[in-house]
This record gives sequence, C-alpha cells and structure tokens, in this order.
Amino acid sequence: MSNANDLINNAIKNHNPFEGRFVVTTHNVWGQGFPDVPSLNAHASDAVYEAIEKVRNKQRQVVGITITAERGLGKSHVISRIRHRLQIDGSALFVYMSQCNDLNRITTEFLSTLANSLKQIGSQGVSQWQELATALVNEAYKKNYAPQQLVNQFRGNLAKNPKIIEVFRDTVLGIKPDIENPDILTAILWTLSPDPAYEVFAIRWLSGHHLPQSKADAMGLANISAKDKEAESFNTVRQILDLISDYKPIVVCFDEMENNTCNELGYTAQQVTAIFAKDLYDKIKRGVLLTCIFPDSWRDEVKRLPNAASVVDRIGQKVIDLKHLNSDEVVALVSGWLEDFYQEKGLTPPHRVYPFDEDKLRALGKERPIVRKVLQWCAENFKPLEDDGNIETVKRKDPVEPVYNQQLAALETTIQDYMEDKASLAQALRLGFSAVIGETIEKVQIEEIKDVKARAVDKGFIDFKVIGKENGKAVKIGVAVLQDSGGRIVGATLKRLIDYKKFDLTRGCLVRSKQINKGAAQAQQCLSELLSKNLGGEWVLLKSEDIKPLLALHFVMKGREDYELSEQQILDFIRSKRIAIDNYLIREILSDPSGEVPEDAVDEESNQGVVNTPVVSNIEEVSIDIF
Repeated sequence: MSNANDLINNAIKNHNPFEGRFVVTTHNVWGQGFPDVPSLNAHASDAVYEAIEKVRNKQRQVVGITITAERGLGKSHVISRIRHRLQIDGSALFVYMSQCNDLNRITTEFLSTLANSLKQIGSQGVSQWQELATALVNEAYKKNYAPQQLVNQFRGNLAKNPKIIEVFRDTVLGIKPDIENPDILTAILWTLSPDPAYEVFAIRWLSGHHLPQSKADAMGLANISAKDKEAESFNTVRQILDLISDYKPIVVCFDEMENNTCNELGYTAQQVTAIFAKDLYDKIKRGVLLTCIFPDSWRDEVKRLPNAASVVDRIGQKVIDLKHLNSDEVVALVSGWLEDFYQEKGLTPPHRVYPFDEDKLRALGKERPIVRKVLQWCAENFKPLEDDGNIETVKRKDPVEPVYNQQLAALETTIQDYMEDKASLAQALRLGFSAVIGETIEKVQIEEIKDVKARAVDKGFIDFKVIGKENGKAVKIGVAVLQDSGGRIVGATLKRLIDYKKFDLTRGCLVRSKQINKGAAQAQQCLSELLSKNLGGEWVLLKSEDIKPLLALHFVMKGREDYELSEQQILDFIRSKRIAIDNYLIREILSDPSGEVPEDAVDEESNQGVVNTPVVSNIEEVSIDIF
C-alpha cells in the first residue's frame, strides 16, 4: 500500500464524517451547516429565492410557501441552505422557529424565537438586530454607516452620555410615527451598545422577558406585566416585523413543529402553527412565510381546519413537494460530503466517492431513497479498504454516542441561548431523573418522576416531582426551574413551592442561577420559608456546565425519531455513561438541603458596568459627536 493510501485509510479509520450527522438540527441551520449539494431539491430553494426577489422588487407583498416532505427527505437541509445563502447575500433577514413548548402561547413563544433569531449573525458580520438598528439610525440621520462603524462610535459616545439612546429613539420616532410602543425602538437601539450586557438585556426585553428593575430603569424600558404578556406579544411581533419590512424582506420559517399535544381548543401543533402563520401573513408588510410540514398533516389536519380555505390560500400559495433521490443525486450527495472531508484533511482520494463503490451507490439510488437513509448507509459503511489485512476492523460505536457528541459540541457556542428557556431546562432535568429511576443517589432511592397535580391557576410553576424513599421514609421533591427576573413571577413560583400540603411534597427545590431581588418582599419571604429548618427546602445553583450534558440528551431524545433511536437506547446510553447519575444538579437536588442561598448566584441588579447618567436639563443639550 502506498504512503498516500495509508494516510487516507488512517484518516477514514479515525474520523467518520457521516456519523451522527444525518439530521439537520437548529444548530446546523444557524451555525456551521452540513455539506450542501445545491442541485438536490433545488426547485424548493429556488422557489424561495424567487419569492424573495418578487417581494424585494415590490411585485408581491407577502408570499406563502409550504414545503411538504416526509421525515428524512431533506427539508431541513433546504432550510439550512436558504439561511446560509441569505447570510451571504443579505437579500432578507431570517427567522427560524422549530418548536413550541406551549401551544396555548404560540405568540409569546414566537416573539422569543423572533428575538433570538435576529441576534444571529447576518450578512454584515454583526447580529441581524444590529443591522436593523443601523438601518433605522441611517435613515433618521440620512447617513450611510456600516453597523460595525456605528457600534465603534457608540463606545465613546455612550460612555459620555447614555441619553444618546433617547435622542436616537426620538429622532427615529420622527420617521416611524406608526410605532405604538417607543420602547421597542429603544431596545433595538441598545443592541448597538459595545457592552455585551446591554445587548443581552435589550434582546431579552425584546423577547418578552422581564428585566431586573435596575436594568430596565437604566435602559429606559418598561417591563410588561405577566398577565399582559400574551396579549402584547403579537403587537410587539407586528411592530418589529413592520420595522424590518421598511428595509428588507423577512423570511419566517416554521420547521419541525410537530408534537403529540393539542392546545386547549383541541388543535394539533401543525394546525396551531398554520393558523398562526396565516395571522402573520395578514399582518406582515413584506416577507416570505415558509412552512414545512408532513404531507399527511397538510392533508388531514391543515386542510380540515374550520377556516381551511383562508389558511391554505395564504400559507399555501405555492406548495412544493420534495423528491426522493435518484442514482445521480445519491452520487452527488456522497461525493459532496467526501469532498469536504478530504479537503479538511488535505488529502486526495483515488476517486470521488472513495472508500465507497460508485456502482453500489447507484444501486442504492435505484431504490429512490431519502437523504437521511443515504447518509445513514454511509455512516455504517464508512471504513478503510483492507490491504493485506493490515487495517484493523473499525469498532462500531453506540448509535447514541455520535448524536450526543454532536449536540454537546453545538451547545459549546449556544448554551446561553437556553439559559432563559425554562421549558427546555426543566425537560432536560426531568430526563436526567428518568434515567436514574431505580438508583439510590445521595441516600434517596428514586422510584418515579411525576407531574404535580394542580389547578389551571397553579400550573407551570412546579415542573415535576421526584418520588422515592430515604431511610425508609417517603420523599417527594418538587422541582421548580426559575430563571425569570420579575419579582411577581418569582414570588408566585416560590409561594407554590412552599405549599407542601397542597402539592403533596416533602421538600421543595428551586433551581436557579440568579439572585432574587432583595426588594421583592413576597419572594424573599417565601424563599426564607423554603430554606428554613421547618420546610427543609433547597436552592440548587444552576450552572451552564452542569445542565449542558442534560440539555444535549434532551435534544437527542426529542429528535429520536429522526435519528431512528428508541427511548430505551437513549436511556441505556445515559446509564452506561453515567451522565445523569454523576451529574452535579441531579445529585444536589437529592442531597440533604444546606438551607443556604448559593454564594455564586448571579447578581443581575448589580450596577457594575452601568454608566451613570449625568443630569441633563434638556434632551437637546446632548451632543451627537458621530453626526
């Protein structure tokens, strides 16, 4: 065997580019995408590009496109291609929603999705929020600054006088008189701040979350009460989309919105999504609505809605079916992935599909496979060609391991996106506990994980309870993940967490990364009761490094049908790798309560980094040096 072949076969032996990568995730849509073969399902992506151009040229105001495709046919690959194309050419901003934890509050969840999508990097090397903020300032002042220039200019001017944000807002309001809530403009302009803390708080406010009051006051933003949140969310969504539409079209994509639940009116996830997309269509000024759905869901659920005609006429103006692969496309797909692999390794293979046999790939293509099946086949058959028996047989990994490693690696850069996501955090913790049922940890033998029985007014506060035995006595630990900053929601959660009798608990456990505002009287009183010797409750400090592996497992479990993994396989993997049993959060929730407030809890009310606002008698006295 030649030295070149040795290098190639050793590279193949040590790294399988297909393993655990046959499913496109949210991380791949936003971050580094998979190798793309533009010819595959080009009719779908081309239809979206064409719609964007029609909107840009004012031939159309809004275009509704629905992609129907069975699982694994490549719709998420198409979406990833569209997103990365827009990131390069800047022809539109991009919003991507791939889950809804509460179908009764899809508007609120979409607002959060919108805010988080726009914080992703756009075509100008800054966030899409900063692109929008720059466009607003440039129009108001008849300038042509690049976003990074404006951010750099803010550094000095903001330090001199934070009132500059007010000046900008009022000037922008002069050209945007239809904006009902000026705070939306204030928050968007704060994303230009060179201080990451201000940008983070601005985006958190734009996503509908409460800010610590000191930060809200410093930034000139009014917190919305929890009871008004859902009602205000759609107004905020509409106003943000209107602002964007003045500068660029927006592509809003709904993908993987399938789950097994219904809302309180009995509508499925696909139906709720379709109705919401129809409402967006009616309100958006300029854009493309892209809805991805299974063919049977489109036929049996969306088209059978009471108002089906109005929904289909809007979101299904163009319905596109994705196609199964033929032999040429199978070869193109595999060779495209291998080209990336060999380029990364600096190697030149003997032929374009090495180590595979092109005839075998073409035979596979005659079966008209889906994209996922081809990539799975490649993952299973990617191994060096034997030469005189010198190449060892490649050991097959646990099928869950590469998928878990992929999710874990993606979270290295995206973990902060989930630290405010109560639903995902709670589901990740619950999965961890489900994997240790039957085990004895910190002297507690875990028997069952259950929902808390609660009336409608009490639902959503305590996430689940862990039932077991400790020294022969029954243990029922109520677990509440609580990352909100608002004193009312914190107080309301703690009030329920200390009501052991009502919710059938023996112990309450708060999981939280942040300090609780000392001025929130009810919350502080309830916290004192929780941590008292009488109740024996616990505050377990939430840290990203501890929740990260559980979140990765949660995403694997959520996508198990796509990965063709069973729930049992995933639970077995968690147990064999001791991911849950050795996890700090799991062990700390079960351990004897310390009764203390964690010392390392984040102090969001701290004024560290907050620029003191000088007294200005007249807003017009503020000098705008950059203009």
